[in-house]
Amino acid sequence: MTKSDQNWRRDGVRADSAFDVVVDGYDAVYAAAASSPAFARLWADHAYGGPFPAEFAHISFLTYDELQAMAHFLALGEGTVLADLACGTGGPGLWIARQCGASVIGVDPSSAGLAQARKRAEQVGLADRSLYQLGTFASTGLGHGAADAAVSVDAIQYAPDKTEVFREAYRILRPRGRLAFSAFEVDPERVAGIPVLGVDPVPDYAPLLATAGFAIDSYQESVGWAVRVPATFGAVMEAMPTLADEMGEAAAASLQMEAAPTLQLQPYRRRVIVHARRLER
Repeated sequence: MTKSDQNWRRDGVRADSAFDVVVDGYDAVYAAAASSPAFARLWADHAYGGPFPAEFAHISFLTYDELQAMAHFLALGEGTVLADLACGTGGPGLWIARQCGASVIGVDPSSAGLAQARKRAEQVGLADRSLYQLGTFASTGLGHGAADAAVSVDAIQYAPDKTEVFREAYRILRPRGRLAFSAFEVDPERVAGIPVLGVDPVPDYAPLLATAGFAIDSYQESVGWAVRVPATFGAVMEAMPTLADEMGEAAAASLQMEAAPTLQLQPYRRRVIVHARRLER
């Protein structure tokens, strides 16, 4: 068992206290987001930077153009399998699966997120081509070569051991499998001693990908992220009373716990979109 496995186990994959806080916060937000018109409007206005299919909405900063580019790179087809790592409520992964005719296996440590993903799969007619299960980046619960491709959206920066993230991604992908992800590069100097982001801050994922056995097709800074991120979290802070009324205190407090440090510390170097391929060893 790796260090990451020991630290991240919860409900059958137990977590350390810092990660427990993250998962509990996302549980609260995932359970309440659908009941908050203010949250949906705020996220659509500020985070996406343009229109996004409402039935596949999410709480990351992935734009529709970025999602389309990921799907094009992953090049999935009928009968293939997509692993959606840290899938949350499943929106982007389900969109890709529907576009390509693939099946999707979503992995996340949030029970609330997985419940919403299953509900969404039913709503968009993909229940028969989707499976959602508890797991983490370091311990997905998937078999060797279980997926033709993998995707992850704005979550890798939270992993306590990024080396294990890409080692596990390599393991679950089939030969020549493809990986597409968006993530924030974290400035180590700005997060020293800070829980979660300060545990294993990575300013550049390229060396870790190479060590794990991936060849990078593209590694690009996300267009407009430096405007969209502070605009979104600034709007969250301004709307906090309304969000607390609509979502409940626990969900609002979780949003504030992410928004306030992001605005104050500015911990991110860049938000990047990465496309990579699994090499043979």
